[in-house]
Amino acid sequence: MGDWQTDPTFAMCRALVDGAELASFAGGPFDVRAVMAAMRPETKSGFLLGQVPWERFPQGGDVRDAVHHLHSEGSRRGGTGVVGGMCANDMRAAAVLAVPFLIRIAADTGHPCRANALAVASCPARARHLGIASRDELLLHRADFQDGDLHDEYDDYGVEVTGYPAGWSVAAARAAITADTALLHPLLGDPDPSIRIYAAYTLATASDPDRTVRSSFRARLGAEQHPVVSAALVLATAEATRAHPHAPAIAWMRELWRDRTQAPEVRLAAAIGWLCLTDEPVPDDMRTAVDDLATDEHAHTMDDLPWMANAGGSHESGLQRCVRTMLHPDQPDPEDQDDLWVSLPPALAPSPPAPPT
Repeated sequence: MGDWQTDPTFAMCRALVDGAELASFAGGPFDVRAVMAAMRPETKSGFLLGQVPWERFPQGGDVRDAVHHLHSEGSRRGGTGVVGGMCANDMRAAAVLAVPFLIRIAADTGHPCRANALAVASCPARARHLGIASRDELLLHRADFQDGDLHDEYDDYGVEVTGYPAGWSVAAARAAITADTALLHPLLGDPDPSIRIYAAYTLATASDPDRTVRSSFRARLGAEQHPVVSAALVLATAEATRAHPHAPAIAWMRELWRDRTQAPEVRLAAAIGWLCLTDEPVPDDMRTAVDDLATDEHAHTMDDLPWMANAGGSHESGLQRCVRTMLHPDQPDPEDQDDLWVSLPPALAPSPPAPPT
């Protein structure tokens, strides 16, 4: 890990802190959206990593080395771990540059780490999603970026820990995924269920104004036999619909969670998706159905879905957290249970420690 303050973009971030206009840097050498837009197809397909300006962005050298090792040596730990770790630490700018290469590794049916590569490919495209399980924020894309559209604001994403505009990183990642939908669509039918799940998860972040991506989810759902993969396709449809609203898709989601012939995982995914797509009160029959279906077994099963895995906490699964937050908001948050003794009756509260002798 290098010193962030020696990276070239530090001067830009420092200028922003000092009051400079973000617009003055848009489209420049440190705008990762512009860098991604200028990346040539042969650079991506040929893994010509030397043609990518990694050094312009925080810890870009680490990301370049990770991609190299992952591609040439199948080094899972040194490859996907670096990219995923940087995103978890709210440093996405350099990780964005890895996205097209990760997608190509995932599309290589002979690569030993293709599932791992696809699992982190969309990490830079989602900001502030860990631990989020509310109707207002789950599945939400805070800004919809069209190709070539360089916004000059922070777009409600704020800044990364380095001071870099987080909205720029997210926009660049989504544009990269949108540009590679032709490589990702076939993965929805891959023999490996985990590949199918993460293909849906990644495609859900693509710009989809003509609803082509969403249509591919619906088409694949008709042929899918694995209930958890089917649930992934439903949540991906809901995420794409939240970015590009479509009333018929919302109505379909409502029909799906009411359909008793569907697998429990599908009905649960449809219920969560519908709740995120509307502000209507929770129907009584939904509350009853979800409470009945949200068993410990199904909560464990649905943790295979990245949406649910990311929504969970240390004391409850993603499904349990979504159900509590969306359907039972008055219930206490188990994440706060360490402080629960403060509000307990004196007889139940833990005794204070004895004074030292």
